Amino acid sequence: MGRVIVLGSINVDLETKIDSYPNPGEKVVGESLQRYAGGKGANQAVAARARGVEVEMVGAVGDDDAGRASLNRLFAKGIKLRVERIPRVPTGHAIVFSDGRTNAIVVLPGANAKIGPSPLRPIHGLGPDDILLTQLETPADTVVDAVRYATKYGARVVLNLAPFAALPADVIEVADPLVIPAPDLAAFEALGVRPRSLVVLRGKDGLDWDGEHIPGPVVPAGDVVDTVGATDALIGTLAAELVKGTNRHAAAFAALSAAADNVRHHGAQPDPRL
Repeated sequence: MGRVIVLGSINVDLETKIDSYPNPGEKVVGESLQRYAGGKGANQAVAARARGVEVEMVGAVGDDDAGRASLNRLFAKGIKLRVERIPRVPTGHAIVFSDGRTNAIVVLPGANAKIGPSPLRPIHGLGPDDILLTQLETPADTVVDAVRYATKYGARVVLNLAPFAALPADVIEVADPLVIPAPDLAAFEALGVRPRSLVVLRGKDGLDWDGEHIPGPVVPAGDVVDTVGATDALIGTLAAELVKGTNRHAAAFAALSAAADNVRHHGAQPDPRL
C-alpha cells in the first residue's frame, strides 16, 4: 500500500463562537477564544492518518512556539514530517468565527507562504502507489511544481481547489479527483478544463462524483457543534481510502461519515487543543 503525501498549510486556529456575524461597523460579542490545531493541509493529514495509512506532511512553520506545538502534535499522530522551519516568520494562523452552523475565516498565511520550490524532491520512492494530496493555502507555484513532479513519477493527485484559483490546464487535468465546493462549480467550469474525475461537495447534502450524487449520513441540527474542518476531514479520509484501493462509493461514504463525525466536536481536528 502506498502513502498519502500531503502538501499544505499548517496553522493555529483562534476560534470564537458568536450568535450572529457582524455587519460593517458593527460590534458583536464572542463567547470565548479557543486555540486549536488547524490548516487545511494539517487537517487533511490528520484525517488520512486516522484511517491507518502512512502519511507524510510537507509544509512550513515559523521557528516559534506555535510551530513547535503544531509539529509535536502531528508527530504524535504518527505523521512523518518534511516541514521547513522558517526563521523570523510566524507560523500561519486562522481567525475563525462560528455561529455553530456556518463559519467565516480570516487566514494569516505566515510561514505557509514561504514554502520553497520543489517541495517533493526529498521524498524517496515516489510512485504509482502513492497519492499527493494538496490544496491552495500554500503558494500556487509550489503546488503546480509538486503536482507535475508527482505526476512524473506516476503518483495519483487529489487536488482540493480551495481557496479557488485558476491553475494551469495540465495540473487540473491530472487531478483524480479534483475536489471543489458547490459554490465554486460555475467558476471552475468557466475554465474549460476537465480533471480525470470531479468531486463537488454539497455540504449536508453529500457530494457529486462525476455527476453521480452520493448522499452522506444525516446529522441532526442539534448535534452540530462546529463546522470548521468538516471538509478537510472528508478530503483526508477520501485520499486515505483511495490509497487503500477502496472503491469509489465506499470511499465517498467513509469520507462523508468522517465529515459528519467532525461537526460534532469543536475544532478542525479531533482533540484539537494546542
